[in-house]
Amino acid sequence: MPPISQQALARALRDRSQGSVFFFHGDEEYLREALVDRAVAAYLDPTTRDFNFDQLRGADASADALASLLATPPMMAEWRVVVLREAQGLSVKAREVLEAVVSAPEPGLALVVTATIPSASKARFYDNLQKKALSVECAAMDPLEAPGWVIDLAQREHGVEVEVDAARALVAGIGVDLGTLSSEVEKLIAYAGDRKTVTLEDVKAVGGTLPKQDRWAWFDLVAERRFAEALAALPVLVDQGESGVSLVIGMGSQLLRVALVVAGGQAALERELKPFQRWMAKRIVPTARRWTLPEIDAALEDLLRTDRLLKSASLNDRQALEELLLRMWGAMRSREAA
Repeated sequence: MPPISQQALARALRDRSQGSVFFFHGDEEYLREALVDRAVAAYLDPTTRDFNFDQLRGADASADALASLLATPPMMAEWRVVVLREAQGLSVKAREVLEAVVSAPEPGLALVVTATIPSASKARFYDNLQKKALSVECAAMDPLEAPGWVIDLAQREHGVEVEVDAARALVAGIGVDLGTLSSEVEKLIAYAGDRKTVTLEDVKAVGGTLPKQDRWAWFDLVAERRFAEALAALPVLVDQGESGVSLVIGMGSQLLRVALVVAGGQAALERELKPFQRWMAKRIVPTARRWTLPEIDAALEDLLRTDRLLKSASLNDRQALEELLLRMWGAMRSREAA
């Protein structure tokens, strides 16, 4: 069967109407484990947990032991739950055992399998698991979506609002490891105490390593046409290790979102943003008032020119980006003087 969304998985777990073999795969371990917990909770009777719940890892599972475990019927309950993590570590024979069970699971067996599929793998084993089980991919979080994920997590799990600047700073300092982000959100909520809002100042107070210049805040400066401030902050970004090409791509993406608002209003932007990207609308919609479509077209042409310079000329990243910002600033001043 084709892969399903997490929303479809939630319905399947609620109704228990689409079989009982699940395959959660992808690079984001935090998401995989969250789905494992949901599947176990849906099928396992807590009163018979000791009799009907087993967990093992692929590298530790021999073919014979795995076959015996998967053939054991539930005891005093409707379902027996087996969680097999890191299936990529199974031996060839153990993989054959697993595939046979996935194709024709024993009555009363709820089998949950997780794996990180090796890059560029062409093994039929993974294809078979994805086709025959209820399969959900837990891909690594897109950095653009991570602040939205933080905001959603705090609201959904704790009833606390994390301000956009706070979420962006947290992701900028920590990265997109969701397990670490989840832990830091809990620390921030504990620090905030009775307050129902987590602010940027809270993030600074709790600690951690925050970048001197937030790349998203820098993209805001460019989109808001605050070129003097963007020029002043550029050396800090470059010193932090940001590449010129990455910054050009980020600016281009931001301007394309601005163009959507200029052309079609806020609704046009929101239709294109993924759920965890919708936090960006609060900043982009007011910014769009500063631009016309011809100006955005000209700025995108400048970005394309800079991208070519970065890939072919002798200018370093800082010089190429400074030249870009000065060109965009000059174009704005010419328009204002006209």
